[in-house]
Amino acid sequence: MATKKVTVTIPEDLLEEVRAEAAEHGLSAYIAEALRLRRDRDRLRELVDWLEEEHGPITEDERAAALAELDDIDAEHERRRKARTRGADAA
Repeated sequence: MATKKVTVTIPEDLLEEVRAEAAEHGLSAYIAEALRLRRDRDRLRELVDWLEEEHGPITEDERAAALAELDDIDAEHERRRKARTRGADAA
């Protein structure tokens, strides 16, 4: 995969936290993954907006179910991140 080097400005305290989280996987890989997650959520928001235009607003029950599913996805992502970190620590 082709890559391109860019310069970004990040608050110092956030950078310290991210570097600690990124550990051996590297800061660039961590940030690329975070950007992919954000892009996916933005696309999902666009889909929801389109669906609401086509079918009307979602109900509170539908919204709660969607948020619960996102929480589950986030929890699974966190579980996998921790498993990768534990695997890296064992190596």
